Amino acid sequence: MSIGEAPAREDARAAVAAQPFWYHTMELAPGVVTPGHFDLRGIVDKLPWPDVRGKRCLDVGPYDGFFSFELERRGAAEVVATDIGSPEEWDWPITARKTGPRVVAAMTGQRTGGGFRVAKELLGSSAERIEVSAYDLSPERVGRFDVVVCGSLMLHLRDPVRALEAIRSVCGEWFLSCEAIDPFLTVLRPRTSVARMRNGKDCQWWVPNLAGHRSLLASAGFEVVRATRPYAEPPGPGNTSWRRWSARQALSALITRGRGVPHAAALCRPAPS
Repeated sequence: MSIGEAPAREDARAAVAAQPFWYHTMELAPGVVTPGHFDLRGIVDKLPWPDVRGKRCLDVGPYDGFFSFELERRGAAEVVATDIGSPEEWDWPITARKTGPRVVAAMTGQRTGGGFRVAKELLGSSAERIEVSAYDLSPERVGRFDVVVCGSLMLHLRDPVRALEAIRSVCGEWFLSCEAIDPFLTVLRPRTSVARMRNGKDCQWWVPNLAGHRSLLASAGFEVVRATRPYAEPPGPGNTSWRRWSARQALSALITRGRGVPHAAALCRPAPS
C-alpha cells in the first residue's frame, strides 16, 4: 500500500519499531510491514466497495488507518478519520472502568492514534484524523460525506444502533459496514436476528449473527444493497492468540472458509426518512 514517496527503509523500520502496538498489518515502505494484530490485505478486495474516486470519505474508528489509506489508494478526493482520544473513552463495563484503561494504555500508549500518525507520515498520506466519538458524529461537527466506512467497531460499543444513527446523519451516498459476527448463531438461526452478549468483557459487548448485523443497519436507517457471506478477518504477525487453534476456532474456520475472526460486510444506502 503505497501512497506517496517511499521513505528510506531503515528510517521506516525504526519508526514502525518505535510504535508500541499495531492493530493493522500494513506495508509502509518496501519490505517494511507493521506487526499488526489483524491483516486485512488479503480480504480487502473481496469487500463490496462503492466507487470512491473523487469522493469525500469518512473512516469511523480507524485505529491505525488501514481503511483510511485504502480509500486514498482507491482514489478518494478527501479522507477524514474519526476516533476517540484515549482508552479511558472506550465503552468499559462498570467493573473495568478503573483497571481497563490502565491495562490498555500500558500496552498501546496513553493516547490513541500513534500508529495512524506513523503510517500517515511514511505513506505520504493526506488523510486527516479527528478525535470525536462515533456517538457524537453530526453534520455540524464533521460535515457530510459521500462514502463512510466503519470496520470492527460495533462489538466494542454498548449502543451500536446509536452509533449507526450518528453515522447515517453524516452519510450522503454509501456506507460500507464490516463487523464481527457470530458464525454459530448464523448457522443455527439464519433468519432470526440474534446476538451473543459478552457483557463488556475485553470491552466487547454484542456479537450478532449475520441477520442481526443487517437488522442493526436497518434499525439505524440503512438499506443493504450488496453484502458478503461470512468471512474471516485474518490474524496478523502480532496476534499470538491464533498460533494454536481451539475447537471453536476450527469450527469457525469451516463456516467462514478462512482462519480469523468471523466478519460480514454490507454496502448500504441511507434509507428514505
